[in-house]
Amino acid sequence: MTITQTLSPTNTPAKHEIIYPQGEFWSDEPPLETNLHLTQIILLIKCLEWLWQDREDYFATGNLTIYYSPNQKKSEFFRGPDFFVVLGTTRNENRRSWVVWQEEGKYPNVIIEILSDSTAKTDREEKKQIYQDTFRTPDYFWFEPYSLEFKGYTLIRGKYQEIEANEQGWLWSEELDLYLGIYESKLRYFTVDRELVPTPEEAAIQQQQEKEYERQQKELALQQQEYERQQKEYERQQKEYECQQKELALQQQEYECEQKELALKKIEELTAKLKELGINSEKI
Repeated sequence: MTITQTLSPTNTPAKHEIIYPQGEFWSDEPPLETNLHLTQIILLIKCLEWLWQDREDYFATGNLTIYYSPNQKKSEFFRGPDFFVVLGTTRNENRRSWVVWQEEGKYPNVIIEILSDSTAKTDREEKKQIYQDTFRTPDYFWFEPYSLEFKGYTLIRGKYQEIEANEQGWLWSEELDLYLGIYESKLRYFTVDRELVPTPEEAAIQQQQEKEYERQQKELALQQQEYERQQKEYERQQKEYECQQKELALQQQEYECEQKELALKKIEELTAKLKELGINSEKI
């Protein structure tokens, strides 16, 4: 998105050439055009740092000058990608710029330019050519945060070939082992399992939600256990009630039998007394 203001060596008097002392290369990038561009760059950095929080073998940054001429003069060209990642290096946050010959000759593995009206042509043409022929950067992407134009290229036999989008419209980066795609009008990372790589804030919210879900699941499990306990107690009481009902029914039957026997016995006694009195019970 940014354009580094550089002078052509042929148009710059020798007396105005500034040779940078060894180890004093400061970034020389102009301010970003809009807050939306700044937000997008920060988002790319934060998400990758969260995903790779256990890694120390990379350097990811944004709007930082890359110097790539050992005899660097102010009149020589240098570039400042909006976002780039270098693999196989260290996460030294004290870097004032990226000085290729001080970094074992390493160039970015991935570059992303955030397009704007003033830089789109340069990003699509001149920078693309430099990243292909000089930087030899394996993966190059550009993204326009207003129109949502998004393209990506991968280096094949020394030439950039456009990356084919998947069914979601995402582009695969072999270097990052991630997809890049548009989510809620922002350029985001997606894992090989096609899950959104969160920001630290989103991850914290997600972890909080997961903890709350686990708490609710535990609470539900306890309620389920209590319900099962109550069900068992109810079944026990039901069985006990049924046993009591059966016992009561048996007692009722016994009582009825005893009552019948008692009645028969009284009839027999009465019949015997009547006989003693010479009374025929059948005539009564």
